[in-house]
Order: sequence, then C-alpha cells, then structure tokens
Amino acid sequence: MRAANLNHLWAALLIEECIRNGVDTFSVSSGSRSAPLAVAVARHNRARAVVHYDERGAAFHALGFARARGVPAAVITTSGSALANVWPAVVEASLERVPLLVLSADRPPELQDAGANQTMDQVRFFGAYARWSAQLPCPSVDIDPAMVLSTVDQAVSRGLGPARGVVHINCMFREPLAPTHEGQSFESYLAPVRAWCDHGGIYTRYDAPCGRVGLGSVAEVAALARRNARGLLVAGRLPDSRTRRAVAELSENLGWPLLADVSSGLRLDSRPGTLVPHQDIVLSSEAFTQRHPIQCVLHVGGRLTSKRLLNHLEVVPPRHYVMVDDHPERQDPIHRLTRRIRAPVGACCETLTDLAGKAASGDWLASWQEASERVGKTLADAFSTHRVLSEPQVSWLVSRHIGAGEGLFLASSMPVRDMDT
Repeated sequence: MRAANLNHLWAALLIEECIRNGVDTFSVSSGSRSAPLAVAVARHNRARAVVHYDERGAAFHALGFARARGVPAAVITTSGSALANVWPAVVEASLERVPLLVLSADRPPELQDAGANQTMDQVRFFGAYARWSAQLPCPSVDIDPAMVLSTVDQAVSRGLGPARGVVHINCMFREPLAPTHEGQSFESYLAPVRAWCDHGGIYTRYDAPCGRVGLGSVAEVAALARRNARGLLVAGRLPDSRTRRAVAELSENLGWPLLADVSSGLRLDSRPGTLVPHQDIVLSSEAFTQRHPIQCVLHVGGRLTSKRLLNHLEVVPPRHYVMVDDHPERQDPIHRLTRRIRAPVGACCETLTDLAGKAASGDWLASWQEASERVGKTLADAFSTHRVLSEPQVSWLVSRHIGAGEGLFLASSMPVRDMDT
C-alpha cells in the first residue's frame, strides 16, 4: 500500500503481475528513465534479476532463458536508442516463436518530437515482429490501477498464445524517477484492486483456446455458477442463430437474469424466459442495485452497446466476472474481468448447460423481471396516452411492431436465407 511515488507504485504493480503470471526472470540494463522498473525488480523477493550493461546482450540472455525454459523472460530497457539494441533478439524470438516480454521505459508526451535527449517514437516499435504491443500512459491517480494489471495479463496471454512470440509494453514515466525515502500511502487509490492485493492470484486469468467438451476451465465456470445464485448472464453481439439458441438455453438452465445487448439478437425473437428487457432503466435505480448485489457475471459474445451495466460493474464489481468469446483481444474497458475464456460461444454455452445442472427456482430472477415489468408498464402507460410524437415514443412503437415490419421487409427486399437476425 506504500511506494516512493506513483511511478514506483505502477512499476511495482506491473512487476508483481508479471511474477504472478510466471514471468519472474528479468534482464535489466541500466538507465535513469527505467529506474522505477529496475527498482521494482530489485525490491521483489521472487524476482530474479540479471544485470547487463548492454541492452543487446541483456535481450539475448532473456531469449536464451525463454528458449531453454519454455516460459517468457522479460527485458527491461530505458528510453531512446537503448530499445533499438533489443531488435536482433526480438526478431529471432519472433521467428522462432519464443515467448519474450519487452518492458521499455519512455519519456512523457510533452518530450516527444521536441528534441529531448534519448527520445524516439517507441509506440509499436517492433512492428510485425511483436505479437502484441501496449502503450501505458504516464502514471496518474485518475487511471484505475486495474488497467496496469489487465495490460500485463493480456500481454502474457498473447505471448503464450497459439502464435507464441514477443510482446511489448512501453511505459511512460515523468520525473521523479528515483525513489524517495519518505514514501506515500496509496491505500485509497488501490481500493479497486484490494481483492487482488489480498488473494495473491492473477488479476484476469486467460484460459487457453478450447473446443467443445472435456474442458477443465468450462467445468470450473459451471461449478462457479452453481455456487453463486445471484448471477447475471450478459449477452453481447452473437454471430448466428445457433449461438443465440445456445445462450437462451443456458440462460433458462442457470435461472439467472439475462441481460441481452441490443446487438445480441435475443431481445425480440424467441424471448428467453429469463430475459430482463428493460435492464438499463432497472440498473439506473440505486435502490434496486443496492438491494441486489451481484455475485457473478458471465458475459458471452461481443462488446456491449450500453454503458449502464458496465458503469455499475465498474463501481460495484462482482467477485467473479467471466467472459467467453472466440478471439484473443482484450475486451474489458472497465478492467474488471477475473477470467477470460477463448472459445466458440455457442459450443461453450452448450457445454456449460450440460455441466451446470438445472438451477432451482428462486427470488433472484423474479425480482429482476418484476422490476423490468413495472418499468414496461410505466412506459406503456406514458406512451399510449402521449399524443406528441417523440424519439423515445418512436423507439417504443418500433419495438412493439417490429415483428410485423420484419415480415414485410423480408418478403419485399431479400431472401430469408440472407437474414440471420
């Protein structure tokens, strides 16, 4: 909870999460701009540091270690031309698919393109030879510390993914760079990641790409669902009708409220019995959300159009927040995911339905749906008596009659086989 300054706190978070992900060996070359990173390595009792005066030699040492052990090693460099000396090892690691993590220090934006010493464009510095790159901004108390942790988790996941190789995190630091003796308390700033501080595990766990059945990670999520009655199933964009059917069946099986994004395709056709159609307005009620703390969220499919749920989960995060989608990219704008499963959404939902078992009926789902029904009745009463056409009323009318309108549209404009919505 204490650090010399915010630079050193962010560096400590970064190094700690590297170590929790199994990256515990660091090849360090000297430099003032990278001092927060070097000090964080030196002060961590589980970090193994190899100090080398030459960045090229340090990078090749890390490459050799990663090649021999099969786990990523990290290279820490200062800003400017120091990073260019890492290029030869990066190219070799990329071509041989050896996992390698490059942590480079960089000067702040106001010194970029201004003639400052040892300053160059370090963003996506390694181009196609890096599997993934990230630019961390200068440390600020206005930025959630979880962003630092989730960036490390994504980096290690991409470096160890199917196309193993080099990942690069570029870290901007403003002065002061050296540690101070007094130190500061960051207890309130670290409140959003208090659980991470206490439990000693990875902040966002990325499971390896998986198929249809026999999945240990999916079985663990099924067990998680059984242990947490107060859960939500959240559906983002879904690719096809089979996937939507699988999500609807899982929703019925879990007995959790289904919060379906407008892009999911689940809000109008074959309404699942667990759907909460007026979710945004329900979540806008502070009295309701206080009475309904969420234990677990299972998010399947793409990103959400609405911000209401994400805003709520950012302020009051559930203990478990699991996301399933079939791509490796980070999809966590609020930095609250605790687990990320890369798998086809439909197949994963089918397996979860088989493994989770039938949920017992309870008041949790009923309370969400009753609140949504009250909202729907209030809207219907207001719009049915309102004589002046407005944008909200148009939306309400369209949603009520879209079934008939969709039939006319299909009959007049395109074959049914071209519409999968």
